[in-house]
Amino acid sequence: MSGKVIIEKNGPVKTVWMNRPEKRNALDSELLGDMIEALQAPVAADDRVVVIRGKGDVFCAGLDMAERSKTAGAGKASGIEIMLRAVELCPLPVVAVVQGDAIAGGNELALHCDLVVASQKASFGMSLAQVGLAPNWFLGKKLMEVLGPVTTREMLLLGDPLPSTKLHALGLIARCVPHEALEAEADKVIGRLAANAPLSLKAMKALTVRQLEVRDHLKHDDVDALVVAAMQSSDAQEGMKARLEKRTAKFTGK
Repeated sequence: MSGKVIIEKNGPVKTVWMNRPEKRNALDSELLGDMIEALQAPVAADDRVVVIRGKGDVFCAGLDMAERSKTAGAGKASGIEIMLRAVELCPLPVVAVVQGDAIAGGNELALHCDLVVASQKASFGMSLAQVGLAPNWFLGKKLMEVLGPVTTREMLLLGDPLPSTKLHALGLIARCVPHEALEAEADKVIGRLAANAPLSLKAMKALTVRQLEVRDHLKHDDVDALVVAAMQSSDAQEGMKARLEKRTAKFTGK
C-alpha cells in the first residue's frame, strides 16, 4: 500500500481510513488502489463490521480532478467502479462515518455503504454537470436505488450539494447528528451491528445486494454512449480546467 489508506482493527471492527486530508481525500490512482486492496482482502474470522472514514474535515471530494483531466474519456470499468463494487459485495455490513463533505465519488462511496452516520455539517453532492461529465450506468443505478428519482434528479441535474439533514429527513441516510455527537453515535451504531448474529448479517447483506442487481441487466448501451460522449467532449476538458483554476466554465455544447 502507498500509505494513503490506514487500516485499524479494534476487535470485530475493521476501519478503513482514507488518508489524504491535504487533498480533501480526493481519490487518485494510489488511493483507489489502496482502497480496493483493503476492501477486497479476505474477511477475518472475527470481523463483524467494516467502517469507512476520511481523515481531516472532508469525507471525500471524489476523483482527483488533476489526475482525471489527463485520463477522461476511457469509457472502461474504472478504479472507482471496482472500489465501489467491493464495498457493495463486502459480505459484512459496511458503515460510512461522514464527518464532512462527500462529493461526486465520495458521495457514491458513502451511498454504496449499508449505513451512513453523518454529521449535520456534512453535505452530499454530484457536481458532474458543473464540469461537463456524467455518471455512468453503475453510478447512476446506485443513486436511484438509494435516493429515488426526485432527489437523484435534483442532485444530478443541478449539481449542488444537499445537506445531510435533508437526506436524513427524507430517510435516505441512517443517522444525522450534531457534529460533536458524531463519534458517540457512530460507536453506538457500529457496536449494535457487531453484537448482532454474524450469520444473520451476512445473509441479510447478500439478500439486499441480490435484490438490487436486476438493474444491471437492463439494456443501457445507448446511455453508455451518451456518458462517454460527455466525458470526451470539449466541455468536459473546459469544465475540469475551470474547476482546477477556480473559475466559471464556459460551455459550448461540444
